[in-house]
Amino acid sequence: MSLREGIEELYARAGGEFGDSDRALFDAFKAALNRGEVRAAERDETGVWHTNAWVKRGILAGFRLGVLADMSAHAALRFFDKDTYPVRPTSLADGVRIVPGGSSVRDGVYLAPGVVCMPPMYVNVGAYVDEGTMIDSHALVGSCAQIGRRVHLSAAAQVGGVLEPVGAMPVVVEDDVLVGGGCGIYEGTIVRAGAVLAAGTILTGSTPVYDTVRGEIYRRTPERPLEIPAGAVVVPGTRRVENERGREWGLSLYAPVIVKYRDERTDRAVQLEDYLR
Repeated sequence: MSLREGIEELYARAGGEFGDSDRALFDAFKAALNRGEVRAAERDETGVWHTNAWVKRGILAGFRLGVLADMSAHAALRFFDKDTYPVRPTSLADGVRIVPGGSSVRDGVYLAPGVVCMPPMYVNVGAYVDEGTMIDSHALVGSCAQIGRRVHLSAAAQVGGVLEPVGAMPVVVEDDVLVGGGCGIYEGTIVRAGAVLAAGTILTGSTPVYDTVRGEIYRRTPERPLEIPAGAVVVPGTRRVENERGREWGLSLYAPVIVKYRDERTDRAVQLEDYLR
């Protein structure tokens, strides 16, 4: 039986007792997540991202399999969680910088060599973080999020997790993206390579994005998630509420706005990132 077949069988089990063989299967699955050999989503040769629902099922099965355990680091600092999801084991050989100061990475996460974790930050189960990415202070990488190479998640950036439903696309941030401080990326949004999100930009499935350069409005549809084009520079903006009350009260709604596409000036502005890694 393949790993995928075993996980599908484990997930389909309605309940009951779980034995040592089930634990061994789940441990093998989690080790594959830690090595980056299985992922919650993958990009095909045409650039389209696809969800691996069976991987999400495996993560969910881990919660059902586990029992509540004491994971306290100190008598005055108490933690209790499922014993299937402790802190991810790491070693110097991993080539990952985890700067002292209260960060946490849950087991079942891939951290590539060259990743930098600034304290305090958190990476949840199922996430994939590729080479040279920096996760800055107070940043969150949610469950199953896919983060590319040389990404900078600035201080307090939030990359939302999408674990359920299992078929839903997790958040994807492709290579060389700069995510500014206090940004939020949620509900399966895909940020294509080289994009820049200015501080405070919020991207959700229900918020349209206005491209002032190309004259387009980008929205999530039932068939595909919201996508930010490659190289787009996105800033927080507003749009007027056009109904009668909106005009009467002078109301505006939040709207992310693409004001330009990445150029040499933008590259110079973010060049400092290379020196921080």
